[in-house]
Amino acid sequence: MTQNPKLRLLDYQPVYHMGQQMWYLHDPLALTHFQLVMPPALAQMLLFIDGTRDAHQIHLALCQHLEVTLDFEIVADALAQLDEACLLDNARSHQQMETVRQAYRAAPFRPPALAKLSYPENPTRLAEMLEGYGQGDNLNGWQPWHGRGLISPHIDYPRGGPVYAKVWQRAKQAVLDADLVIIFGTDHKGGPGTFTLTRQHYATPYGVLPTDVALVDKLAAAIGPANAYAEELHHRQEHSIELSAVWLHHIYHQAGVEPKPMLPVLVGSFHHFMHNGGHPAQDDLLVTAVATLQEETAGRKILAIASVDFAHVGPAFGDDFAMDEPRRAALRQTDDFLVQAILHGDDAGFYEQIAAIEDQNRICGFSPIYLMLRYLGTTEGVSVAYDHCPADEQNQSLVSIAGVLLE
Repeated sequence: MTQNPKLRLLDYQPVYHMGQQMWYLHDPLALTHFQLVMPPALAQMLLFIDGTRDAHQIHLALCQHLEVTLDFEIVADALAQLDEACLLDNARSHQQMETVRQAYRAAPFRPPALAKLSYPENPTRLAEMLEGYGQGDNLNGWQPWHGRGLISPHIDYPRGGPVYAKVWQRAKQAVLDADLVIIFGTDHKGGPGTFTLTRQHYATPYGVLPTDVALVDKLAAAIGPANAYAEELHHRQEHSIELSAVWLHHIYHQAGVEPKPMLPVLVGSFHHFMHNGGHPAQDDLLVTAVATLQEETAGRKILAIASVDFAHVGPAFGDDFAMDEPRRAALRQTDDFLVQAILHGDDAGFYEQIAAIEDQNRICGFSPIYLMLRYLGTTEGVSVAYDHCPADEQNQSLVSIAGVLLE
């Protein structure tokens, strides 16, 4: 363990263990199989594991904070467990990260992380489930659509199934037309403004979706391998690309055709732009990534997908209000303004609407939608679905989702 231990970026989740409330320390990268829980009082020591204190100073700070005298061995033992679980930012966790990265890259494909958890791993049962979501959808009069872009949810299928079905059934011909599918997914654990690639193929219960490795290599060379792959391990567990990739593969499977190459891209948060006065249109990495992507795909039949959700509002997301009907109506209008900007290919207007209120509705599709619009350039489209999905048992919180098709 290092002289002054420092925690890695973790998720802290309240849980009940043996009848008591505890804090679960969740590692987004899942570097080990350890699952650590800490009682609330001891968990206060995490505040002081910031790389500025040694073990004795952490012990002293915790005792002063709690206004009690604790045995030093309690803190020392907790630090040792954090170290063993690779939750500290040190040589041990860095070595484990490299080991996990190499194992991920050496595998024949990225296995579906959510099969058996969020959807059936059996392809027949999966097809039955996905087709079931579209049973109430009226496609009478719908003409085959040959567009270039779409917005799909990435919420779980039980809540978002009908919206998924509406957008993907209408996009069927465009999927079959395309010789390359680009999926821009929200990297929920991503760093500021990241554009994260992987050379791995994505597997689904239907088989394997091949990644366009040559295109990945060209993009990585343009933005620098360090930028392209620094957070590559996020692809292992991130659901945003996977949940759209399954629907994509479903269309190929139902049509009885081999899947076309795919480019999976995870995009990090844009919040730093709002806080430091910057803008993604002036960010060298993102500008280079989009320009390279446009150049390398010119002349190809492309379908670009933003796999995203919209607002996350209510007590479940930290708001001090419940989403009653007046608030829901106001959100529908706010979301509609965003959708209208998308339908007109107005990337600047889309960005400014969210930045003007500092993303108070927590639009988790903020960065992927913006980059897709920048990539597509001039476009227009049609909205085919919109819904509010409950996000707590009291139905006081919600996630809004939409389905959009762009020419």
